[in-house]
Amino acid sequence: MRWWVDVGLVALAAAMGAFFLADTPMEYPIIDVTTGVFSLVLLVVARRGWTVRIALGLIPLMVVSTLSMGSAMVALAVVARYRPWPTTLAVVGTHLTFVLAAFTAVASEDPQFVVAVVAVLALDAAMVASGKLVRSQRLLVESWQERAREAEEGQRLRVEEARHAERERIAREMHDVLAHRLSLLAVHAGALEIRRAAPDDERRAAGVIRESAYAALEDLREVIGMLRSDEADSDRPQPTLADVPALVEQSRSTGAQIVFENCGTASAADGIGRHVYRVVQEGLTNARKHAPDAPVRVVLTDRDGGLAVEISNPVPASGTAWLPGAGSGLVGLRERMQLVGGRLEHGRTPAGEFRLSAWVPERTP
Repeated sequence: MRWWVDVGLVALAAAMGAFFLADTPMEYPIIDVTTGVFSLVLLVVARRGWTVRIALGLIPLMVVSTLSMGSAMVALAVVARYRPWPTTLAVVGTHLTFVLAAFTAVASEDPQFVVAVVAVLALDAAMVASGKLVRSQRLLVESWQERAREAEEGQRLRVEEARHAERERIAREMHDVLAHRLSLLAVHAGALEIRRAAPDDERRAAGVIRESAYAALEDLREVIGMLRSDEADSDRPQPTLADVPALVEQSRSTGAQIVFENCGTASAADGIGRHVYRVVQEGLTNARKHAPDAPVRVVLTDRDGGLAVEISNPVPASGTAWLPGAGSGLVGLRERMQLVGGRLEHGRTPAGEFRLSAWVPERTP
């Protein structure tokens, strides 16, 4: 679209120069035409930079080239298009002063002197008016675009706020429902734990259920607190690598057959231990869901400057799970590993086992 504007300006300047040239004979045709063509090139350049300087430079060229008078006048429109009123008036005043001085020195006694001056004034006014009209239209369009961007941004913020409010509402509802059910579970497990007639293994299992229910309640309250508050920090200590054996023993107390091999660094950083703990927790949870009676093997080893964890268990022949699952646990683990620069793999092996393995680098982001 810009080249069409350039062609239009050049055509208008050439037509105006030819109009002035019709009443003024050329004493030096080659110089006049060459200078006129050069002024047309400068006019095109003026739209891309140095607008005021080029417009002021075109004004003196009228002394040696009548054809360049059209370019000088069209340059006033370019200045009015890209520059504010004070700059435009200064350039127009310079142009009129130069034209009046030139006309007075050359044709002050001519009867058409006044007509020529009035024509120049009218053409200058027309050029400035057209340039300012285009400028005002451009500013108006830019203001509309800015308002549209502000409206889109406001709409986006309103949508985000509505989503956040809806998530908080759902979280509060889930908290009320789950807290009630977990509280009932803890109460019944506690009653079973203190029942004298219950076998010792059932009482221990009931104790594990009660403690797990209370821990789940605390986790649930923590998550709800994070959703309700801008502060995401928690005062509760995060699990470390030293907590993995306790996690394994907790699963064993429920009757699971777990072989735990800790060949990793016992003094690993808390950041590594927290991620490894989550991997082991998810692996044991999946084993309880999908293969409750199968033995589970948990292995921690140092590997490639990090800590590797592997949880494997035989796949049941039926392939069905006792407990329902949404499959989001492994997705969450994969996202966690991607964030810390680690790796996660899971799936069936040729030996008929399900294997969950992860590697956490020593220095996590």
